[in-house]
Amino acid sequence: METKSFNLSRKAEDYLEAILNVSLEKGYAKTRDIAKELGVSPPSVVEMFIKLDRLKMIEYRKYEGVILKPSGREIAEVIKYRHDTLMEFLKLISVPDKIANDDACMMEHELHPKTIEQIHLFVNFLKERGSKNHTLQDFDEYCTVKRSAENSG
Repeated sequence: METKSFNLSRKAEDYLEAILNVSLEKGYAKTRDIAKELGVSPPSVVEMFIKLDRLKMIEYRKYEGVILKPSGREIAEVIKYRHDTLMEFLKLISVPDKIANDDACMMEHELHPKTIEQIHLFVNFLKERGSKNHTLQDFDEYCTVKRSAENSG
């Protein structure tokens, strides 16, 4: 799941993804919701809303919030797909949720689309084959043994 390049900054992509996430959860996205989601100030959100509105990615209505336009939604869905794929992979290999989320946020902007697709296929493969093989269980045991050895030596 990829889209053509729009040459948006990582920050703008993060805003589009946050707008999508909040909208999916609440049915709408207001300045304060996005500020909370991204850990930024409301004035910063308004500034980005104005930029994204000028780019025709969102429709910004002062005091009412924002709506993703088709081009903004397309980008937001791709970024969300990339993030969700990376989160699933990192959690599959037992990376703690907070770290997995933070790392997925960084990697979602940097990895090649083919890499994301291969990770997506790998995660699905492991999920589908999970009951037939013990790869993940073996990996967990391996990690436990290695950590134990590192801590004792």
